[in-house]
Amino acid sequence: MAPPRLRILATGGTIAGEADPASDGARYRAGVRPVEALLAAVPGLDGVAHLDAEQVLSLDSKDMSPDGWLHLLSAARRALADAQVDGLVILHGTDTLEETAYFLHLALPAGKPVVLTGAMRPADHPEADGPANLRAAVALAASAGAADKGVLVVMNARAHGARHLRKARTTGLDAFEADQPWTTARPDGRFANLATTILPRVDILPGYAGAPAMLIDACVADGARGLVLALTGHGSVPTAWEPALQRAREQGVAVLRASRCAGPVIRNGNADDDGAGWLTAGDLPPPKARVALMLALAAGWDAATLQARLPGF
Repeated sequence: MAPPRLRILATGGTIAGEADPASDGARYRAGVRPVEALLAAVPGLDGVAHLDAEQVLSLDSKDMSPDGWLHLLSAARRALADAQVDGLVILHGTDTLEETAYFLHLALPAGKPVVLTGAMRPADHPEADGPANLRAAVALAASAGAADKGVLVVMNARAHGARHLRKARTTGLDAFEADQPWTTARPDGRFANLATTILPRVDILPGYAGAPAMLIDACVADGARGLVLALTGHGSVPTAWEPALQRAREQGVAVLRASRCAGPVIRNGNADDDGAGWLTAGDLPPPKARVALMLALAAGWDAATLQARLPGF
């Protein structure tokens, strides 16, 4: 059987980074090396799969934006629609890797393997982890087991499903973890047919002792169409926030309760969500709840559909 044909989509990140000579080794510049140089640093990949590559973006993933997501989504959809392409490997920085992976998990069609990877050390580090991660991602995307799993991520010789992935540590090669094995991952793709050139703005507001309600008014005044509240405990809304949240709802802004803790936010648990018109995130963490809400608003879902389907993402 002939090796599968994989498309490599590169977006920059640490995996394409180089040390900043002005920092005496303390810093590096992400997204410097082109994808061809990254592939050349991993000999033998052609024995695993036939590869072609596209440099979609060249940035540090801390600078990824909704526009960047849409640009990457367009390239990924084109590749998956090509009958000559059997799967995708996407190179991405680690800072926002879990957000991009989840966005693609919701917005790409199920079927062909899609695997993201990156690196915790730049490409010119003497012990760079990028080549091993790239090799592992290509091997996974070339395997039959990666099909119909939705978007997967490979880091440090471990695979994860996009739905449950999180960057748990700031340093170290084992920076990523998930609370479920990738083999149990299921595809989503509920926005695979969504055609949009813009994603509605959704902001995340952190709950903390003394958090001012004026942050809510400021976000709404500046154009937010949705607010994800990254609240304490079981999604506890500060009493001082309630008038500002009511004003936001009166202006048609979607308000979604999530928690900065692990575990679900239960509807009408510890809050009158039905009475206030708030949505609840279930067990989605705030950054992923934001991604889901942006796509749902772009799709024109009404309030009832939002609440019925959002916690199931």
